[in-house]
Amino acid sequence: MRIGELAARTGTTRDTIRFYERVGLVEGRRLSNGYRDFAPETVEWLAYVRTAQTLGFTLAEIARHGEELREAPDSADALSALFERKIQVVDARMAELAALRAELADRVGTGCPLRAAGPHTALPRDSPAS
Repeated sequence: MRIGELAARTGTTRDTIRFYERVGLVEGRRLSNGYRDFAPETVEWLAYVRTAQTLGFTLAEIARHGEELREAPDSADALSALFERKIQVVDARMAELAALRAELADRVGTGCPLRAAGPHTALPRDSPAS
């Protein structure tokens, strides 16, 4: 199918499909007239890409794991393992964000909130950094 039909069937723009082709997420062959031709299963693959993005996967992760998942004997098990790893990443990021939030909350109402926290951390007035 040509790129216009693929775009219409997937709700994706032609530019997005071209970008996905450049980064290796989709593969189309060139017809003798120069048009791109995509296999029918590309529709399902683009739905997978969009869902994976919604679940927080980057295009690099999708590209890296897409081939791995297509070759997995039981893709449900492979996907579950992939989701478990992503959950660990999300949990780590949530912990980082919670620590950042606590740090920000500690600095609210402390005068200059960009100075290092603590009573002895203010720079002297004649310091080159001030």
